[in-house]
Amino acid sequence: MSISIPELLINDGFISTGDQEKIKNFSERSGLSYLKIALNFGYISRKNYERSLTNAGFIFEPVREQAFDTEVLKKIELKFANDHIALPLRIENNKVVTLMSDPSNQLFIEFIRSTYHKEPEIIIAQDLDITWLSHKLLGEKYVKSSVFELLKRDPKSSASTTFTSAQLIGIFIIIGITAIGLVLSFKNTSIIINVIISTFFLIAIIFKLFLALVGSRFELHQAVSKADVRNIIDDTLPAYTILLPVYKEDKLIKKLIWNLQSIDYPREQLDIKLLIEEDDDKTLKAVQNLDFPGVFEVIIVPYHLPKTKPKACNYGLHFSRGKYLTIYDAEDIPDTDQLKKVVSLFSKLPENYICVQSALNYFNRNENFLTRMFTLEYSYWFDYMLPGLDTLDIPIPLGGTSNHFKMDALIELGAWDPFNVTEDADLGVRAYAKGYKVAIINSTTYEEANNEPLNWIRQRSRWIKGYMQTYLVHMRNPIALLKKIGWRGFLGFNFFIGATSATFLVYPLLLGIFISYLIFDFSTMRTLFPDWVLFISIFNLMVGNILMIYINMMAVFKRRFFELILFAIANPVYWLMHSAAAYMGLYQLIVNPFYWEKTTHGLSKVNNPVNVIK
Repeated sequence: MSISIPELLINDGFISTGDQEKIKNFSERSGLSYLKIALNFGYISRKNYERSLTNAGFIFEPVREQAFDTEVLKKIELKFANDHIALPLRIENNKVVTLMSDPSNQLFIEFIRSTYHKEPEIIIAQDLDITWLSHKLLGEKYVKSSVFELLKRDPKSSASTTFTSAQLIGIFIIIGITAIGLVLSFKNTSIIINVIISTFFLIAIIFKLFLALVGSRFELHQAVSKADVRNIIDDTLPAYTILLPVYKEDKLIKKLIWNLQSIDYPREQLDIKLLIEEDDDKTLKAVQNLDFPGVFEVIIVPYHLPKTKPKACNYGLHFSRGKYLTIYDAEDIPDTDQLKKVVSLFSKLPENYICVQSALNYFNRNENFLTRMFTLEYSYWFDYMLPGLDTLDIPIPLGGTSNHFKMDALIELGAWDPFNVTEDADLGVRAYAKGYKVAIINSTTYEEANNEPLNWIRQRSRWIKGYMQTYLVHMRNPIALLKKIGWRGFLGFNFFIGATSATFLVYPLLLGIFISYLIFDFSTMRTLFPDWVLFISIFNLMVGNILMIYINMMAVFKRRFFELILFAIANPVYWLMHSAAAYMGLYQLIVNPFYWEKTTHGLSKVNNPVNVIK
């Protein structure tokens, strides 16, 4: 081509000569094309790039209906096409019909000549259109690896099988013994079931209180000071990958870029991947229509079941270049120095620490009753429970975002399980079972608390279903698990991962018995359950609720959310919502275990999260 796109952008005033030099130097170091860097590292907006080429007489052609030849596609690697935003499609009139977003990319033109021994016939197309088609046509081996790699390498750790034969036999034996017991002695069997359930409920709550009390001393552990951050030299920082899995989040794209731009980390060392599903045209168009520069690279995840967040993250791994990696959701607002804190902490930790978990909390905590309760829950979970697990050396179920990994160790573990809908919790247990450790860091990522009840139940049902999946996977062979993680880890796993779902399921049963006895005073209740049994059940229920209210009250102190303390009293009502979500999750576990309940984001009316955080 006689025209040079870099010169065109300079002449139109869209890129300065200083930025041009930075882009060229970065291109030589990284192997990424000039245009790839300019569009994905905040140098130029797509709109301005389109204006520049349109003014120069170029016409952008649609690509989705373009014919292609599989023999031509076999000769190009997806990563190369992705880095250069170009794709050869077919041979026509003794030329290689080639999609290019930068028609002056001489390296790719020479690749066409040397590979096909023909001249290219260049079709100018939007970069995101070429990216979409490249991943759709060439991404099959990567997406299959994303789905089946863990299953192939470590089938016992995959949730692709929900119930093993041994587990099904065990479940039906328990059901059978219970049924026989009820037939032979309904009263005695009911008493035994009641006592077991209520005692288990109380013990599970006491264990959570113990964890919270241990975790309350967390300030003494794993802290990274402001001085540690100031002493970091930017030029020494490694590449850091941020994965942003999104689905139909077109309304949050502008807010997402704003949040990403505030991260204190060298621009060229940030490797940010926006993972968009192949059928998510809304989000793709939202990115295409941005009128200011983006700071991320779009990766299109080809269609393949199961359609889950962990599958998308696994796919993104294939194109990541960081030494460390983290995940953020579209609405996340991480502390600006979070990445630097993590790098600093990793430099202090022993080699067997492969993950650092940041705390999660909410920027719209005071929006309504639900957001207040959600904030209390997250506060005690991340500020007290997880530090307690860390202190006691018990497997930590990671949060959904802001878990920072060593990239090589994450790949060695087999990355995320695409069949598990709480892939983060599962990965934390798998890491612990292989001798790795997870640290907790004094940094927070703020999210949008779900403010709509039905949306909240859908989200929570997925989480609880995933905890059930994780428990079933790792309890396939309890003796083997015990040998791997020891008694402390084994008991902690059962009472934290297993008991969390179980307590939500049994809670309405205990509450029903209590209400029936207290309000209706049915004579049959006393006939069925002696007073001492009812006393134990009511005592366990009341003490359990009081302890959970106390834990929720504790949650406000570290963050000084004192205005929420009285809402802790409403925890019994909040738990009933959990119970509804738990039964929904249990139903889905049986009939549709891999279904990913989509949570709708962007419902909050809080428009200035930063002010709320302060």
